[in-house]
Amino acid sequence: MFDQRYRALSIGMVALFMLVAFEYLAVATAMPAVAAELNGNHLYSLAFSGGVAAALIATVLGGRWGDVRGPGAPLWTGLVAFLAGLTLAGAAPVMEVFLLGRFLQGFGGGMFDVAIYVLVGRIYPAAMHPRVFSLLAAAWVLPSVVGPAITGFVTEHFSWRWVFLAVPILAAPAVFALWRGLAGTAGQQQEAVTEEPADTTDGGFRLRVAMGVLAAIGAGLLQYGSGSENFVLIAAGLVVLAASLPRLLPPGTMRAARGLPSVVALRGIAAGSFLAAEVLVPLVLFDVRGLSPDQGGIALTGGALFWSLGSWIQGRKPYRRKSLLAWGCGLIALGMAVTAPIVVPEAPVWLAFVGWSVAGLGIGVVYPVLSVLVLELSAPGEQGKNSASLAVGESVLTIVAIAVTGAIFTVSAAYALCFALLVTMAAAGVLLAGRVTMEV
Repeated sequence: MFDQRYRALSIGMVALFMLVAFEYLAVATAMPAVAAELNGNHLYSLAFSGGVAAALIATVLGGRWGDVRGPGAPLWTGLVAFLAGLTLAGAAPVMEVFLLGRFLQGFGGGMFDVAIYVLVGRIYPAAMHPRVFSLLAAAWVLPSVVGPAITGFVTEHFSWRWVFLAVPILAAPAVFALWRGLAGTAGQQQEAVTEEPADTTDGGFRLRVAMGVLAAIGAGLLQYGSGSENFVLIAAGLVVLAASLPRLLPPGTMRAARGLPSVVALRGIAAGSFLAAEVLVPLVLFDVRGLSPDQGGIALTGGALFWSLGSWIQGRKPYRRKSLLAWGCGLIALGMAVTAPIVVPEAPVWLAFVGWSVAGLGIGVVYPVLSVLVLELSAPGEQGKNSASLAVGESVLTIVAIAVTGAIFTVSAAYALCFALLVTMAAAGVLLAGRVTMEV
């Protein structure tokens, strides 16, 4: 990946992924200060849900754009929108302008992410894909470890605005490296599609975009309903998602048909269960065990480090994919089960660090393997569309898992029940792992 041919491209991608990861993690730390200064507490949740909704729409648009025209245009469009959104958010005089910046951030990030999948599929040899996705996963580690601390320091001693305004400045060298790396790959980026995809010519694409907008609305209703304890909104969000998702995911995803549908379903199950539990762990440590936010964050740091280790392991050798996925999902479930006893005051707190490290190892194995599989199972001209489906499935199932466990906690503070549901969800991935290829 760092031979002369790929060096600039690899460095540029990793550096930009690190900045995107930092910003993703920084928002939660900086938001209380943002809301206080801009008098925006009543719009607090929209700072998160608006970005998610924009990313869903951009993922659908960017995936097909990359298939038809190559990844260059959606990649640069997404990157410009992301950096413009950061600048607008950092300079916002009122909360409404800040939310517009967050929407641009989410839109740009969603388009950039899906364009990277198409880029990897067209430029790097297939044998290198496991290591490329391992490298991109590792790019999240350093921001996960030091990001919240840096954000807190900048917010406290300077201003929350620099959390957003500094990133476009820091991104300049990474953008230059990416541009240098892409300069000699124009032919590969524009890899010919033998036949114009049907959903760009018969109205299917417009319907897909409309369903993407509808899914974004459903996700917003679900998030807002969970945050405001409004179960009518939660139910409405689930209904809207159930109506829109079948048009955004490969046929058969809802019943986990063999091949690509199971890859997309498994990504949502694995990532959804892990990320929903990641929301739950610090809450339990703070609310039940009386730890400070900094102390509670140590457990999540272990998960981030072991995520990187898992990604490195799967990229070392061509292991059997089904076995890797089954073991990975099993480790996620086991890690959550080891972590769950912290809801009891008598249980040692160190269980959270041990358990979450095991879960991090599992998701680190699963995540890049599924990224590789979606490219391997995609026909020419379908990489962007299928990568978009992978991202949509992950986002939606994560939102559903967080909303459902949040609703349970709101009603009964039943942390143990939340953990039990998420362990069951991850364990279902073990059974699903055998269906990711067409082989019985």
